[in-house]
Amino acid sequence: MTDMYLNQIDRRRSRTGCFVLIALAVIGVAAALFLFLKPASEPRVRAEKPVPEKAEETPAPEQPREITPAGDPGRQLLEQARAAKDREDYLAARDLSLRILDESRNESARQAAENILNEVNITLVMHPWPMPEKVDYTIQRGDTLGALARRFNTTIELIQRSNRLSGPMIRVGDRLRILDATFSIEVSKSRNDLVLYMNDRFFKRYPVGTGEFQRTPVGEFKITDRIPQPTWWRPDGKAVPYGTTNNVLGTHWLSIDVPGYGIHGTWEPESIGYQSSAGCVRLLNEDIEELYTLVPVGIPVVIVE
Repeated sequence: MTDMYLNQIDRRRSRTGCFVLIALAVIGVAAALFLFLKPASEPRVRAEKPVPEKAEETPAPEQPREITPAGDPGRQLLEQARAAKDREDYLAARDLSLRILDESRNESARQAAENILNEVNITLVMHPWPMPEKVDYTIQRGDTLGALARRFNTTIELIQRSNRLSGPMIRVGDRLRILDATFSIEVSKSRNDLVLYMNDRFFKRYPVGTGEFQRTPVGEFKITDRIPQPTWWRPDGKAVPYGTTNNVLGTHWLSIDVPGYGIHGTWEPESIGYQSSAGCVRLLNEDIEELYTLVPVGIPVVIVE
């Protein structure tokens, strides 16, 4: 009886063990199917070296842009000035360019306006163009070019050039157009430029060379003499004639009321724009010739640092 009972228990244990093995097999199969059939959207972990992140690119710095105040009339006036110059209405081009200098803070417009004035002002005064600053004059008995130049505070050279006179001869009844204006000069040692004003308005800017080691004097002076084809007197008192290679004064000389100092030309154009002279203010020869034609004795000259 006991043996029969034990045999039944053994059979039951045997069946239970089979059930456990079957269950484990089913779970194993299910796990394998789960891994095999895992959705592709889930990324698999790979034992790879991580890819470094791309360094963030630094944007290139913006170029500084000119800031023009709202409502600044510079660019509009500049277009009008250029159009007037192109149609040879030089008085209108001059007036519009002067308005830019008076009313605009746009530096590019102001520079362009100066460039226009540099050209049209010379054209107006060196040719028989009418100007508010010119006087139509009929030659009277006893008139000479020298007397007329002193009367109208100008130069003989400018009267001749602006009226197409080939020599000093004038005749009673001839009509001349004579500039009746006041010039003044300002020299900047730091900028190495000379600004010519007419009736206290901008006329033209010239590049210059000034004295090395701050030798160019600073202050208020005036033109005291005008000499074409000047002789250079060396510091040792020896005269160096015009036209020789050792003469450093170029083609023309304008004295100021400081002994030994003046404004002159140069045979060394590469020295312009630098502090390289012995103390005088030097210009290109073509520029000093132009300045010499324009400015008479007595006009004020201001030299600043």
